[in-house]
Amino acid sequence: MTEQHPSSSASYAAAGVDTAAGDLAVELMKSAVSRTHTPEVFGGVGGFAGLFDVSALKDFKHPLLATSTDGVGTKVAIAQAIDKHDTIGQDLVGMVVDDIIVVGAKPMFMTDYIACGKVVPARIAEIVTGIARACEATGTALVGGETAEHPGLLAPDDYDVAGAAVGAVEADAVLGAERVRDGDVVVALASSGLHSNGFSLVRHILAQNKVGFTDHSDAFGGQVGEALLEPTRLYTAPLLKVLQDPELTGAIHSLSHVTGGGIAANLARVLPLGSWVEVERGTWSPTPVFRILSDLAGSTLESSEGTWNLGIGMFAVVAADKAATVIAAIEGEGIHAWTAGTVSTASRDLAGFEQGAKGVDGGAVRLVGSYAG
Repeated sequence: MTEQHPSSSASYAAAGVDTAAGDLAVELMKSAVSRTHTPEVFGGVGGFAGLFDVSALKDFKHPLLATSTDGVGTKVAIAQAIDKHDTIGQDLVGMVVDDIIVVGAKPMFMTDYIACGKVVPARIAEIVTGIARACEATGTALVGGETAEHPGLLAPDDYDVAGAAVGAVEADAVLGAERVRDGDVVVALASSGLHSNGFSLVRHILAQNKVGFTDHSDAFGGQVGEALLEPTRLYTAPLLKVLQDPELTGAIHSLSHVTGGGIAANLARVLPLGSWVEVERGTWSPTPVFRILSDLAGSTLESSEGTWNLGIGMFAVVAADKAATVIAAIEGEGIHAWTAGTVSTASRDLAGFEQGAKGVDGGAVRLVGSYAG
């Protein structure tokens, strides 16, 4: 019988999928990914599954695994518009791994997924190299990933990124609302800018004002797109140092990652039912990018508090007698931190407060006063 070969019209390449380009992308990113591999990682890049030695968990009294998954959202549209892809990976790691630290867990490993219309090896390598650099900075092994080419579903220059991570924490060390007490201090940790939330609103504002991502703007300090791509700040390593400091054991009661939903809603999620906090706007001045966008929209900063972080990327709810020391430790790691409010359980009218969020019956939070200039 004559061997049958697929015709060119039936080949994968004819359908728009370039497996050779995918292999080249892996080669280009391999060294960056390998740098994230600790001795716990088994095997190299390219396996069907990533392997991670968790025998260290035998030393835990009661180990709990923490997991998180997320993407970057429509911020990728800006990266695509200006053809700059080396920071989007850090945004992904920030969105995923910094949710792991919120429960007090140390991240162990992460995987990523990139869907694209066409595999451009250098572009995919840029994205993954950014992921790897951020994984390395947070002590997270990048043990695997997938790049999928979807011609016909996505345009050639379109892509989206997502990832998932796993960490571990002792059961009696899990951070959360149940640890929070009356009188605890709410410490705010500065963001680097927009991080990875609210970009649908950003894009809408710019479109309404006919501002392009490749435009130069004195207000933005250069190209608009580059300014908006300021990568998400990574909080995991600095917070792990504080949590592991013997002098600060138990000082941090809960953490909140300020992402989708804005300031009040995310803080409310890590406060106990029956407690409340008034976050003082006057304790900080929102990052310039938020003022520029608000001015373009003809709106107030207050109107975007449920969408943007406005300069606060993380909250730490801390024992009052340890607050100054925690703030100093965080500042020592290069992150500006300050007291933004105090937890109270006193009875009061909670009209106007944000109460719980995302299915969590948490505490109540509202922002009060005016922002510092």
